[in-house]
Amino acid sequence: MEKRNVIQVEDRVPVKLLIPLSIQHMFAMFGATVLVPFIFGINPAIVLFMNGVGTLLFIAITKGKAPAYLGSSFAFLAPAGIVISQMGYAYALGGFVAVGFCGCILALIIYKFGSDWIDVVLPPAAMGPVVALIGLELSGSAAKNAGLLDEVIDSKNVIVFLVTLGVAIFGNILFRGFLSVIPILIAVLAGYIAALCCGMVDFQAVASAPLFALPNFQFPKFHLNAILIILPVILVITSEHIGHQVVTSKIVGRDLLKDPGLHRSLLGDNFSTMLSGFIGSVPTTTYGENIGVMAVTKVYSVRVIAGAAVLSIICSFVGKLSMLIQTVPGPVIGGISFLLYGMIGASGIRILVDSKVDYGRSRNLTLTSVVFVTGLSGISVKFGNVELTGMVLACIIAMLLSLVFYILDKMHLTNDLEET
Repeated sequence: MEKRNVIQVEDRVPVKLLIPLSIQHMFAMFGATVLVPFIFGINPAIVLFMNGVGTLLFIAITKGKAPAYLGSSFAFLAPAGIVISQMGYAYALGGFVAVGFCGCILALIIYKFGSDWIDVVLPPAAMGPVVALIGLELSGSAAKNAGLLDEVIDSKNVIVFLVTLGVAIFGNILFRGFLSVIPILIAVLAGYIAALCCGMVDFQAVASAPLFALPNFQFPKFHLNAILIILPVILVITSEHIGHQVVTSKIVGRDLLKDPGLHRSLLGDNFSTMLSGFIGSVPTTTYGENIGVMAVTKVYSVRVIAGAAVLSIICSFVGKLSMLIQTVPGPVIGGISFLLYGMIGASGIRILVDSKVDYGRSRNLTLTSVVFVTGLSGISVKFGNVELTGMVLACIIAMLLSLVFYILDKMHLTNDLEET
């Protein structure tokens, strides 16, 4: 941190630096955020529009104190897929609106009663591995995007992947001055050039795309069954949101759960999801890819995030531009994700180190062990159409265990209670 200049959350960024930094953030989120609308069978332009609008709303609601980019949420895929197959996409939109509304109510409850309970249910020994799992459980996704999990691995994919990852790794170590804050963007460009040389990029779709086009706005329909199928996802997205805010807090060196407050960030996240449902887009969530970019570059300015949001909105109206970005091959996205997801995992380990977690205490060793095994084992628990697995299931188990330990402490039944 000391060897590289840090651009803090509230710092202004010159335009000549703002533009490439914003493009860097947009590239980081693009691959994952357009995948969700492709799965749902809708045009990604509306999603790019709402991601930009939602990010700007989030920044405004959090008073410009919480740097976060809102991208498409994967948590809704399973239940929304069921609703779409049975009733149609419009009724899934109604479910998105309902989840967002309930999330806003939850934010108001937290505003009323505070967020100190998080220190009880997620102490550092639990929060560290939960945050690490955010990145670690996505590692398979990065490998899949890169084509490294295919039965027959294409040598072209390997070449593009290695070029992208290599430039990202060594650029982060060797670049100086201006280049040191845009290693991700340079790596994407290097990987794209490698893909061009390997003949992996097809510009036919770009040529046939219109220059300008309005996003395809749709309106929701509401049905109780559709809402009940999708509503339990609120448990998943709330756990995910808390984890993202904790890891971002550690990266920027500020407690974002206190200032601007968990209630504000949760309100911004869920209000964006609710608005997305009203105009035909997919639910939004704070994005780990962009958190990883901040960890790599030490650039935390919300103005850079806002710049990426504006670019996303522009892309939603410029057909050829959005289509051009969609030509970035999977191995490029996979190569970048390898580093970004790893940075998030390392941030979780950093929580354990900075908090000086004492593993001589039985509870700390137990919490960390159970959380890691639960998150990485692949086990899942289903409640109706909602499946809890990975980081979310591990987070819930950690909260339950920590709460039980807290109650046992109050009853003076534990054998490792710290003296006060």
